[in-house]
Amino acid sequence: MAKNIDPFEQLTTRIGRLRMRRCGLTPGLRIVVAYAPTSSYEEEEVEAFYMDLEKFYRKDHTFYKVIIGDFDARIGPRRTPGELHIGTLQWNEEGKRLSEFIMTTKPSSLRCAWKSPDGGYHNEIDHIILRKG
Repeated sequence: MAKNIDPFEQLTTRIGRLRMRRCGLTPGLRIVVAYAPTSSYEEEEVEAFYMDLEKFYRKDHTFYKVIIGDFDARIGPRRTPGELHIGTLQWNEEGKRLSEFIMTTKPSSLRCAWKSPDGGYHNEIDHIILRKG
């Protein structure tokens, strides 16, 4: 597997990525690592970070993309039916910003992972599960 990993690229001081090349028929995987500015930073720096993250995300046409990082974000209970992510904490400003990023980087037409044969039902059935603590 190690021979299929391209070198790590440092895109900015806060964003990096690496690519795992495809093996056989399996599509490639891009892993983006991010370290967002904390709430003590100026709004301009936080905005620049998210603009860079979105730019790198959108121009990368790898089939599978994973973003991992420290976003200093607390995501709380679902606020609207349209929100597709939930957390157990109270919201903070960084959580709201991360939520906006999540909702704008993937069009709703591409969010479902399964469609019924007749096209009448669409489901999101793929999830990432992490152990707490």
